Amino acid sequence: MTRLSGNNSNNMALLIGTLIAALLIGLALFAVSKKDKTAAGGEGNFNYASLPYAGKEDAKVNVVVVEDFKCPACKGFEESVTPQLHSNYVDNGKIKLYSLVWPFISSQVVPVTPDDSTLAAQGARCVFEQGGNDAYNRFKPILFRAQGDEREAWATKDRLKELAGSVEGLDQEKFATCLDTDATLAAVQEDKKAAEAAGVTGTPTVFVNGKRVESGYAEISKAIDEALK
Repeated sequence: MTRLSGNNSNNMALLIGTLIAALLIGLALFAVSKKDKTAAGGEGNFNYASLPYAGKEDAKVNVVVVEDFKCPACKGFEESVTPQLHSNYVDNGKIKLYSLVWPFISSQVVPVTPDDSTLAAQGARCVFEQGGNDAYNRFKPILFRAQGDEREAWATKDRLKELAGSVEGLDQEKFATCLDTDATLAAVQEDKKAAEAAGVTGTPTVFVNGKRVESGYAEISKAIDEALK
């Protein structure tokens, strides 16, 4: 009977071990590369089913606007870019325009107490969970019109309840309970994680079918047109 010598066995074991180590290193490098590419390239993998949107259900293109209700630039976007997107793409069924609130200003940029970036996001979520897309899309511009100085905590719970009173058909008692019990805080935190996972560092940030684009109307329009082809 022919047997492998001890030296040959050791050499074979060493070779197999080296190949396995090389394979593991390669897989690790691939994972890191993929993660870095996602962060640098600005790609977002969003749970669209959890987000409020404007548009027709069968629209083929998803546009996500990441915003903070305390953000002055977001208010400018809401007043100038959003109406153009509605008239040219939302109203005719070409896109669904999603809102993803990333509450960061109160805690990271201009720290104030209470954290009214988060409170405003919770209030908007309370409206969405009670009244769906229609109620949310009525409340959103109300919040932006009421926007105060970002250095001040203007979106208090009392102020949010007052603003919610302008949303027709909203059960105000139910809204107040939702806000007072922080019932939507977990959902807001999940949205925050989704924005950060997509590499968002400021607002407004726009994604067209998961790919980040510049937040000017011309750039967004170009990306939408390309996605519609």
